[in-house]
Amino acid sequence: MLFPASFWFGVMLILPLIVITIFSFGERAPNGGYIPSFTFDQYLNLPARFVAFKNTLTLAPIGTITALIIGYPLAYYLVFKVADNKKNLLLILIIIPFWTSILIRTYAWIFILGSKGIPNLLEYVGIENLRLINTSFAVLVGIVYSYLPLMVLPIYVSLEKLDKRLLEASSDLGASNFKNFINIIIPLSIPGIATGCMLVFILLMGEFLIPAFLGGGKVFFVGNALVDLFLQSRNWPYGSAVACSLVIIMLIIVSIYMKFINSKNNREEVSII
Repeated sequence: MLFPASFWFGVMLILPLIVITIFSFGERAPNGGYIPSFTFDQYLNLPARFVAFKNTLTLAPIGTITALIIGYPLAYYLVFKVADNKKNLLLILIIIPFWTSILIRTYAWIFILGSKGIPNLLEYVGIENLRLINTSFAVLVGIVYSYLPLMVLPIYVSLEKLDKRLLEASSDLGASNFKNFINIIIPLSIPGIATGCMLVFILLMGEFLIPAFLGGGKVFFVGNALVDLFLQSRNWPYGSAVACSLVIIMLIIVSIYMKFINSKNNREEVSII
C-alpha cells in the first residue's frame, strides 16, 4: 500500500535531487549545459554567490518572524474574539489574495511602494525623497503580504482545537487572562506555530519572483541566482552546486528548528500536566 506514495515521492523529490547532485560535480559545456566530469570547482566557486545567500538567509528568517508576529494575533482574534457565524467570512477574506496571481499582487505593490504610491502621499506631509521600491524593505513587505495566510491558517487550526475547558479551569484557579495566554494558549499552539513557520520559511528560501520585482535586481535571492545560472548563463553544474548547497542549509536549519520545537513542546506539555 505504500508503493504508490513511495514511488511518487521518489520520482518527484529524490530523483531530481540525485540529478542535480550529479550535475554539481560536472563542468559547463562550451555552449552551456552539462559535461560529465568529477570536480569540486563548482562548490569552490560558491563564495561568488555570497550576496544571494546572505540576502536569503537574512530576509527569509526576518520575513518568517514578521509573518508570525502579525499572523498570531490575527489567528487569536479569529478564534477567541469573533462570533462563529463570522469566522468563515473572515477566513475567506484572508485566503482571497491566493485567488489572484502572485504576479498581479506583486505588480500592485510595485505601484504602492513606487514613486506614485506611498512616497507621493508622504510628500504632502513634508517627507520627501523617500525610496521604498527596489529595497530590502520592499521585498520584506512583499513576502510577508504574500505568505501571511500560510502562517495564519495553521495557527488558527491549532487554536481552534484548543480545549477551552483548560482556560476555564485555569481562570477558576485564579489565573489572569495574561497567564492563561502565556502558560496555556501559546504552549498548546506550538504545533501550529511550527507548521506555519516551516511553510513560510521553506517557501521563502526558494523565492525569486518577489525579490526580482520589488528588489529591482538590487536584492538578490538564491532563487534569482538559480534562474540566472540555469536559464541565462546556462551554467548547469554551478547552478546545481548552488541548489545543493541551499538544500543542505535548509535541512540543517529545519532539523535544528524542529528539534528545538519538539523539545520545547514536550517540556510545555509536562508543565501543563
